[in-house]
Amino acid sequence: MSDFAKKLRDRRDDLGLSQSKLAKAVGVHHSIIGRYERDEAKPTIDVVIAIAKALNTTVGYLLGENEDAELFQDPAMLKRFKDINQLDVDDRSALLKNIDAILRDAKTRQAYAG
Repeated sequence: MSDFAKKLRDRRDDLGLSQSKLAKAVGVHHSIIGRYERDEAKPTIDVVIAIAKALNTTVGYLLGENEDAELFQDPAMLKRFKDINQLDVDDRSALLKNIDAILRDAKTRQAYAG
């Protein structure tokens, strides 16, 4: 079974959606969702985009490029990443060092709180 077929089925199940409801949201016949999940058919990129949107995830997750189904779903965070990526190398490096320090501190607080 391909990554796409497994991730499609798993994400749909996690959200409690039937194949019929997902098919309706995507605009395809319900039997085609089953064919995708059994790895009997491959969707077009437009259909993959529609499926990702309906499942509140990313194309990258469905295609196996990352393991986090909700990665980069927040438009404000995505804009921040794009802004950081446009900084010059020195500014980006300084910013990332600060972010790393804040994350380390937050994880430490969580570890001691739990």
